[in-house]
Amino acid sequence: MEHLTQKKKLTIMIALMAAMFFAAINQTIVSTAMPRIIAILGGIEYYTWVITIYMLTSTIATVLVGKLSDIYGRKPFLLAGIVFFIIGAFLCGTSTTVFQLITYRGIQGLGGGILMSATVTAVGDLFAPRERAKWTGIMMAVFGFSSVIGPTLGGFLVDHIAWKWIFWIFLPLGLVAFGMIWSMFPKTARKTSESIDYLGSLFLTLMLISLLLGFSWAGTKYDWGSSQIIGLLAASIVFLIILLLVERKAKSPVLPLSLFKNSIVTISNSIGFLMNAGMMGAMMYLPFFVQGVLGISPTNSGFVNMPMSIAMIFLSTMSGRWISKSGKYKRFAIAGMPFMVVGMLLMAFMNNVGVAVAAMIVFGIGLGISMPVFTLTVQNAVAPTQLGVATATATLFRNLGGTIGIAVMGTVMNSTMSSKLEAAVKAGEGPDLSQVDPETAKQLSSFLNPQMLLDQPKLKELHATLPEQVQPMFTHIIEMVRSVLSDSLTVVFLFGMSLLVVAFVLVLFLKEIPLRSSNDMKAKVEAEQTELIKKEPALNA
Repeated sequence: MEHLTQKKKLTIMIALMAAMFFAAINQTIVSTAMPRIIAILGGIEYYTWVITIYMLTSTIATVLVGKLSDIYGRKPFLLAGIVFFIIGAFLCGTSTTVFQLITYRGIQGLGGGILMSATVTAVGDLFAPRERAKWTGIMMAVFGFSSVIGPTLGGFLVDHIAWKWIFWIFLPLGLVAFGMIWSMFPKTARKTSESIDYLGSLFLTLMLISLLLGFSWAGTKYDWGSSQIIGLLAASIVFLIILLLVERKAKSPVLPLSLFKNSIVTISNSIGFLMNAGMMGAMMYLPFFVQGVLGISPTNSGFVNMPMSIAMIFLSTMSGRWISKSGKYKRFAIAGMPFMVVGMLLMAFMNNVGVAVAAMIVFGIGLGISMPVFTLTVQNAVAPTQLGVATATATLFRNLGGTIGIAVMGTVMNSTMSSKLEAAVKAGEGPDLSQVDPETAKQLSSFLNPQMLLDQPKLKELHATLPEQVQPMFTHIIEMVRSVLSDSLTVVFLFGMSLLVVAFVLVLFLKEIPLRSSNDMKAKVEAEQTELIKKEPALNA
């Protein structure tokens, strides 16, 4: 699409940014509100599933759409993504149980995966890598802007209005985005020479489902060593082996194995996996600290997240411009990752709002500098004909990292919390319940649950309804649970930091090739990629 005029490209970018903002705002608006929604619907043990199901369906949609959009063009998938997202968001607002919410979030995830994959790839169609860096930074800034207003707005809505409006308030924007894409985005002819890899798509989907279910259920629904988890993980390995055999012979593979012979693609995807595992897994539990440990309302919890988003918006926009101007990208990854590591370290030891805000700012600086880099490196390292599938593969690894990170850190948090709570009770840190009658003791014991901390109004209401002589015991129990939750979250954040340290080490091994200034030099680009692969005998072995 490089033949389009600059004015037409700008018009298309406005439509893409509207679609990106619609998907992003519907994600960020639920972040601070979700703990309260789960507390209202019940089922804190399924909290991770509300996030995981979205990641699962969006991951599958992302990787399948990547190849299909290379064949059929981006427009039909952009439109389909918006439709699925609107339907899923509307149904989420009608949920009366946590299981309904999980189901509808799965539908929303399908739309989100399609939309995010097609949007990012469409930017690659419009601009060559050198100019693309600037627009990638702007798209990340759009996502960052949604991160500024989303959490605060979500907290306000759940504090003052029915929570269903969190999912419904931006539905009109989805209709606007649909109309803009329909009218502004150009159609592309189908590549008739390309065939659809149905068998590869099937086994890729089966592999992802079994892998993500295994990690999502491990430590929550089933023990890590249970036959169910071992069976799921074993099945994912079997499906992976079959997938590799199928893709080696496929005429037009859904996941071209040749991509992974390129060290830039492999290392960039590995970094994306680790970054998202550390970031998503840890950031998911930040509202637990702000609302559960500090006792801050969801509205004010959104303000704590705001500095991170503002820092990310400014620096992602600027780093995109700097990358476009210099044609270099590795220095930005090296500069950004240490900020993320330090930010996560501060999260591990934060004990007040001031430290939490400082941690958010430092983390946001690192995120803003490094975020535009790793999709760009992948897109720049492959031929334009593989742009869609390469972008989808990069997104796949990030989503896998986020899903597995959430699952593993959920297990880390739950197991740490259980052991610390048990140790605290045995050590006599809680009140002496033998001083009250058995029925009151049983009622007080039921408060040994971190879910209680996520609904502050209900907590105050319970405190007021208890007999005056029992209220000090209730306060003592709540403070003990707060301390246990805080200690458990420290372990979670330190684990996330360790993953980011490994990602930083991998950045040092990332090769840098000049950003191309054209998408039209197909033959030259493919020759460059072939030459690059030949220089990597270890990876070709």
